[in-house]
Amino acid sequence: MKIFAISDLHLSINNPKPMDIFGPVWDNYVDKIFADWKEKVGEEDLVLLAGDFSWAMKLEEAIADFKLLENLPGKKIIIRGNHDYWWKSISAVRGVLPYGFYAIQNDALKFGNVVICGTRGWIVPERNGSLSDENKKIYDREVLRLDLTLQAASKLREEGDKLICMLHYPPTNFTKDDNEFTSAIEKNKVDEVVFGHLHGYKRAEPTYTKNNVKYFLTSCDMVDNKLVLIDEV
Repeated sequence: MKIFAISDLHLSINNPKPMDIFGPVWDNYVDKIFADWKEKVGEEDLVLLAGDFSWAMKLEEAIADFKLLENLPGKKIIIRGNHDYWWKSISAVRGVLPYGFYAIQNDALKFGNVVICGTRGWIVPERNGSLSDENKKIYDREVLRLDLTLQAASKLREEGDKLICMLHYPPTNFTKDDNEFTSAIEKNKVDEVVFGHLHGYKRAEPTYTKNNVKYFLTSCDMVDNKLVLIDEV
């Protein structure tokens, strides 16, 4: 079983919002992603979608975007991004997901010997910087949510299992300083972290390792609209 990831698809079947206004990398980007997906992914493989899946404002408007991916191979696991305004209650989301889609919120899922957990995350301060009161409030809340999903993962994880954590926001700043996200990730012996959110940042590294944890940036425009192989088990 292979585990792939790609994020920030920003689909908009019912809420047309052309992405090519942000540069040529977005020209026909969905077609490029789908072509690469069909070439790489098998039915038993996993594809992690780390947030900002749809521009829809309401859940019923996002259904068409899910349907667009329904017939692509593999099991699709999603978390919420900062632009997924359609994502309200997790029960409502799961109630409309097509076959082969799975959503994570404050919990975890297991596929074979791979455990997947995740949460949205939030802005982390740059070195010698600080967060506004409002951002600190959200940051603290997301740290708690990360703890919840990691606790759920620990109950599913058995010896020899891989643990992959999905976040929408980058869990580190550009200088990769320690923070409460990375501390929780390392404490729970996460193997790989998948994240997105960043667009057009030349300073951003697509992959790096910090304290034995592998990190993968998977925003589609940052990875040439191709799925990133995270692991194979």
